[in-house]
Amino acid sequence: MGDITKTTDSLSQAAAVTVATSVKAAPRAVPARLRDILALDDFERHSKPLLPRMIYQYVAGGVETETAMRNGRQAYQDYGFTPRALVDTSARSTQTRLFGKVYSAPFAIGPLGGAAFVAYRADLALAAAARSCTIPMILSASSLIRLEDVIAVNPDAWFQGYLAGDFDRIERMLERVKAAGYKNLVVTVDTPILGNREHNIRTGFSMPIRITPRVMVQSATHPRWLLGTVAKTFLKHGAPHFENTEAERGPPMMSRKLRNTVARDKLTWEHIAFIRKRWAGPLIIKGIISPRDAFTARDHGADGIILSSHGGRQLDHAMAPLRVLPEIAASKGDMKIIIDGGIRRGSDVLKALALGADFTLMGRPFLFAAAYDGQRGVEHAYSIMHDELMRNMAMLGVNTTDELNEDFVRKAGPALS
Repeated sequence: MGDITKTTDSLSQAAAVTVATSVKAAPRAVPARLRDILALDDFERHSKPLLPRMIYQYVAGGVETETAMRNGRQAYQDYGFTPRALVDTSARSTQTRLFGKVYSAPFAIGPLGGAAFVAYRADLALAAAARSCTIPMILSASSLIRLEDVIAVNPDAWFQGYLAGDFDRIERMLERVKAAGYKNLVVTVDTPILGNREHNIRTGFSMPIRITPRVMVQSATHPRWLLGTVAKTFLKHGAPHFENTEAERGPPMMSRKLRNTVARDKLTWEHIAFIRKRWAGPLIIKGIISPRDAFTARDHGADGIILSSHGGRQLDHAMAPLRVLPEIAASKGDMKIIIDGGIRRGSDVLKALALGADFTLMGRPFLFAAAYDGQRGVEHAYSIMHDELMRNMAMLGVNTTDELNEDFVRKAGPALS
């Protein structure tokens, strides 16, 4: 009986995403506010004047020279497509299976720390949009909204933890996440300390927030953000806290109390082994760049890794994830590879899949979408990416993303003799 139920659930799940992935889906009525949003980068352009410079730069900026952030984007420009002609692609679909679940497209909303200070209750808007669109959403440990509240909106949400190298703290955090009902756990491993984000100092942004004359001026000149995000949050929900960095509620965002950044530099593979023994669901390690680390994660029982340079927000000059992808994919075994960093178009997603990724991840574009138009903006961002995927798949000559491989891409450059 259990097998029959699982089969039925799987078929129902697949049917649920058919509308979103069908070539013949009815045209959507786009609200006037979103008609000028034709690509993901448009959300950033439209959101920038609405946000104080310190908030915009907090989202958009990288560390130090921002070389790692630029490299992540440039890597996708280094590849071109070699499409197949005269292929019947009338039955194409973007459906993708990951960790036993069928999603409507091969991309997810990545973890976004402090999102609810950029857009009102942003984590809930992101979670609701992900559920509506049938794609994964990963909640950040640095969220200002309780993980229990987010999974109530989206029972399929994943949780991403920043864990200290402390077995007791880890165990208590795992118990809380399990009790809330999360199935997929992401452990970020590239933040032993926080990166040198000089742009925060230049714009007046700090954590905790300090009310300086510069911050006051920026806030007062951006009333939509001040009233619609900050004031509304305080009036309806009180002072925002770092709700999910520990098993217990973290300090208020305005407090000078330390978050759980203490002892993150003690986190080791021994702690990953400890987590693997105590976490029954999919375990994904985020922040991997080194092939050696990728294979060590596999050997420690990780179900997946996220190739990531933290969006260029941790180590400057870190290698672009796409550039190490083929080497890692060649020896990944059963481990799934998710990749983030610099993905802005459907063509980027297809290049990553062709080079060996199983799934992709985006952060900044979805947060700018939430800042511009809440859940509706995030759903529109999904639609843009989905439509780009469907068009490009037709022109590439593939019906499913499983058909993609390295034969569909080439390094751009002079023709070989």
